[in-house]
Amino acid sequence: MAVIEKVPSVIFKTRVRDESIDGPNPFRWQDRTTEELFAGKRVVVFSLPGAFTPTCSSTHLPRYEELYDEIKAQGVDAVMCISVNDAFVMFQWGKAQGAEKVFLLPDGNGEFTRKMGMLVDKSNLGFGLRSWRYSMVVNDCTIEKIFIEPGYEDNCPADPFEVSDADTMLAYLKG
Repeated sequence: MAVIEKVPSVIFKTRVRDESIDGPNPFRWQDRTTEELFAGKRVVVFSLPGAFTPTCSSTHLPRYEELYDEIKAQGVDAVMCISVNDAFVMFQWGKAQGAEKVFLLPDGNGEFTRKMGMLVDKSNLGFGLRSWRYSMVVNDCTIEKIFIEPGYEDNCPADPFEVSDADTMLAYLKG
C-alpha cells in the first residue's frame, strides 16, 4: 500500500434527523465533506468490512463505544466508524448496536475507502468490495498514525483483527 499523508477529499452522503420534518421519516440527506469532518480536529477513525457482520458487531464497534470517553480524554474531538455501507444500513446498525457516541459514517460508494487504498475484494465471502480493517488518528486532515490489519498486501481471505481495535488505539493515544 502506498502511504498517504492526508485523508482523501470526498463527500459522504449521510442521513440526519430533522426535527422540522413531521411524519414517520424525520430524516433528510446531508452531504458531509472530509474537510468538514477532519479540518482543525483530531479524530480517531476505524474502518471495518461491514455493518451487521460478526466481529464488527460483537467486538470492533462495541469496544470503541465502551472506551469512547477515555479516547476523547486523550485530546480527541470525535470517534468515527467508516464502512462501505449506505446511510440506511449504518443507521439501522447503529440502532441495533445501541451506538450513541461513535459517529457512524457511511461510505456507500466506497470512494473514501478506495482513495485511502483500503478497498479490497471480499467476493469470497459474498461481500463484494469492502474496506480492509484499519484504524487511524487524523489530525487536521493529516494522518498522524495508522494501524492496518496484517494480510492487506495479499488480500488475505481471512478477516484479521489484531491492531485496529480500541485498546490498541487507546494505548497509542496514551503514549
